[in-house]
Amino acid sequence: MPTNNHIDYVEFKAADLAAVKSFYSLAFGWTFTDYGPTYTAFSGSGLFGGFEQSEAAVVNGALIVLYHDHLETCLTTITNAGGHISAPIFSFPGGRRFHFTDPAGNELAVWSDK
Repeated sequence: MPTNNHIDYVEFKAADLAAVKSFYSLAFGWTFTDYGPTYTAFSGSGLFGGFEQSEAAVVNGALIVLYHDHLETCLTTITNAGGHISAPIFSFPGGRRFHFTDPAGNELAVWSDK
């Protein structure tokens, strides 16, 4: 059961999903579940996560995703604390989420299955 305000998921970018899936399954024994042609989730790593296909250069390496069961409340709290919303709430298979940057410029996301 996800817990509010805890890191729940980590998301990476990859240009070649087949290559990254092969690497992590051979190197570490991770298993993968594809969610369409541009996203794959992994398990068996100690933390759930996924790879999003992207041609963009990898800058930060990972998107840290926190959980909160009340996205709108959490978004307001982040904004009031000085965070900047970089992607408003949007839906994806399995839930909804938004992205924000902290005062140092780090981008994180918050998701909910509600």
